[in-house]
Amino acid sequence: MKRAVSLLIVLLLGAAAVLWWRRPSDAEAAGYRFAEVERGDLEAVVSATGNLEAVTTVQVGTQVSGIISEIFVDFNDRVQAGQVIARIDPTLLTIAVRDAEAGLKRARAESEHTRTELDRIRALGERNLASEAELNLAQYQADVATASEASARINLERARQNLDYATIHAPVSGTVIERNVEVGQTVAASLSAPQLFLLANDLAKMRIVANVDESDIGRIHEGQLARFTVQAYPDDTFEGRVAQVRLQSTVVENVVTYAVVVDVANPDGRLLPGMTATVDFVVDHAEDVLMVANAALRFRPSAEAFEKLRAQRAAMRAGADSTRSGRTEGAAAPAAGATDGSGTDSARGGSPGRGHRSSAMLWSVDANGELTATPVRVGITDGRMTQVEGRDLEAGLPVVIGITQGGATASSNPFQSNSGGRRPPP
Repeated sequence: MKRAVSLLIVLLLGAAAVLWWRRPSDAEAAGYRFAEVERGDLEAVVSATGNLEAVTTVQVGTQVSGIISEIFVDFNDRVQAGQVIARIDPTLLTIAVRDAEAGLKRARAESEHTRTELDRIRALGERNLASEAELNLAQYQADVATASEASARINLERARQNLDYATIHAPVSGTVIERNVEVGQTVAASLSAPQLFLLANDLAKMRIVANVDESDIGRIHEGQLARFTVQAYPDDTFEGRVAQVRLQSTVVENVVTYAVVVDVANPDGRLLPGMTATVDFVVDHAEDVLMVANAALRFRPSAEAFEKLRAQRAAMRAGADSTRSGRTEGAAAPAAGATDGSGTDSARGGSPGRGHRSSAMLWSVDANGELTATPVRVGITDGRMTQVEGRDLEAGLPVVIGITQGGATASSNPFQSNSGGRRPPP
């Protein structure tokens, strides 16, 4: 019995120690959530999506109709320029050549006959035994026969060329990425040649055609760095350079976008044509700067806390000498203006322009558990973190990013994730 009582006492003391150790700080009791000011590199990006494609693709078709009798290549095969890749049954085309040859022989015989007749009429005419009309008729028949012989010769050349077209060659060196025919299939060459194969000239060099919104296209230029990811390799980031910003816009459901071409190196062949790429165009960057989560710039204290802070500042100004008071008012004026709503672009997580600095306010909790405000200048943002500059601002300083559900009223963006977590004040 005594052993059970002793064990119970030990358990109670242990539970009490755990509760004491995990007791909330004054800031946590107030229900604030914190994120630390960080130091590092920051990039402002414009995001878009597009598809990977080979830089040069060639559609291989046929100029003659017929039945596919042989196919010599398949998907992913490497081919060289001039290599035979398919053949159409040449039976009918061979017959056409023979018919054209016979037609040429017939035209030659007719031409020779009319020339002989023309010579005979001329001889008779010299002896006044043939009229001028007979001579003109013989000349006409000779000219027509000569033209018919030339036409027959052209028909023979056409028939032989069509026979050559029955053997399909690769127009460029590359890789077969698409094959649309099978042996025994009939292809018909009409106004447009049917596509039999699609060849990619060099898959070691690819490109992305990304659609960039009209509001961001002014920040994109040739030679700009672009990073992208593909779903096949979600943990890998690839790089490319902007090669072209196309002037022609595309309108889909009243949304205007512009095509931006990004050149990409693909030496290991991991990137495949047709892959969807999520592209980030690096439009600005800053190195070794202080930055905070955007939620910290959106935070606004309750009306009660704001009035209390204003009263404390008024008391500090009243107790200082006139010179110090003047300086304090000059420094406090922009801070109060920022608290009342200045720097709203940064508070909403927007991305200021290149070189632009707007003002905002960061809130922290002092040793007494009271909110204190720090005016800052806001720089570039990557959509999650924003560059900040301000007096007495240093890495590791916990700043308020919101109020937990246990607090008075949540002041951060309700759509912002709670990844900042709770952090105690210094």
